[in-house]
Amino acid sequence: MVDTVEALVDGGKATAGPPLGPALGPKGVNIGEVIAKINEKTKPFAGMKVPVKVLINDNKTFEIKIGTPSMSSLVKSEMGLASGSSNARTTKVADMSLNQARKVAAMKQDSLLGATEQARVSEVAGACVSVGITIDGKDPKVFQKDLKAGNYDEQFSKPYSS
Repeated sequence: MVDTVEALVDGGKATAGPPLGPALGPKGVNIGEVIAKINEKTKPFAGMKVPVKVLINDNKTFEIKIGTPSMSSLVKSEMGLASGSSNARTTKVADMSLNQARKVAAMKQDSLLGATEQARVSEVAGACVSVGITIDGKDPKVFQKDLKAGNYDEQFSKPYSS
């Protein structure tokens, strides 16, 4: 049987205090080990709330599943914005580089539908539409068309590295 503990933690800053400590204590697992593993896995999401699931087996071994913040939260965080545009259609609040879009796509990759990196970056562009962010100096919808037309194929021939 597997016991599950779910919590929302600050990326890279989980502690043995609430909500995790009191929930994990009665389960008999090494709380320090669990917290260290959670912080290691959530470090890329520093400054954001991250959903976490701790799956505890009968033999007290555990597995940690990390959810990811919403796409718009990742986009805003990457751009250093507290909020998006109040009118995304007419007011643009930032311009994201292709590399930043690739970074967000890599962070969110496990929950995106795109089979290729270009398809996942196109999903990031979709989130930029509602937040009011341009990509590579272009409206996100124009960027998506250019991406689909192959105008960025050369940049994608090199693997993404953070």
